[in-house]
Amino acid sequence: MSARLVVLASGAGSTLGAVLDAVASGQLPAEVVAVGSDRPGCPALARAEAAGVPTFAVPLSQFADRADWNLAFARALADHRPDLVVCAGFMRVFGPSVVHRFRIVNTHPALLPAFKGWHGVRDALDAGVKVTGCTVHVARLEVDDGPILAQEAVPVLDGDTVETLHERIKAVERRLYPEVLRTLAEADEPVASKEETG
Repeated sequence: MSARLVVLASGAGSTLGAVLDAVASGQLPAEVVAVGSDRPGCPALARAEAAGVPTFAVPLSQFADRADWNLAFARALADHRPDLVVCAGFMRVFGPSVVHRFRIVNTHPALLPAFKGWHGVRDALDAGVKVTGCTVHVARLEVDDGPILAQEAVPVLDGDTVETLHERIKAVERRLYPEVLRTLAEADEPVASKEETG
């Protein structure tokens, strides 16, 4: 029985597309049972719908506070019974009611533990490093702090901007992420236990 994946995205869905393509080609022995977002109408949801994948959105603005939003998101995820929740450009941070309940993986555009946070590409450029990259990791409560599953380096070129460097990192991410997901999908226990991820 193939692993059940729920993919979460907030933007264009290019990483989601790589996951869907890997599933469709048989390279990733899993099923994307739903795609979720915090942003109704975002292009990632349209991409999922075009692929025939069910979608849902849980916008933060509809809830009194983040705790209520987290509980609602947890319910939405549970409806799809995921073996693994795959963050693919999802721009919200989950609280305990989600992180402690589900196995969640994420990507980050830097070589963790360097350059954590929302501006990893810009921070790498500002620091003047010659190499940065992409990290796939288990999600924990602290942003970009979970166990590292895979990393790949990307050189910083003369004249790079945040945009040009990020595009090269995303190209690596679109290849690396499905490879890691395949390893997890084929394992008996996809990632560290939920307790460990908390």
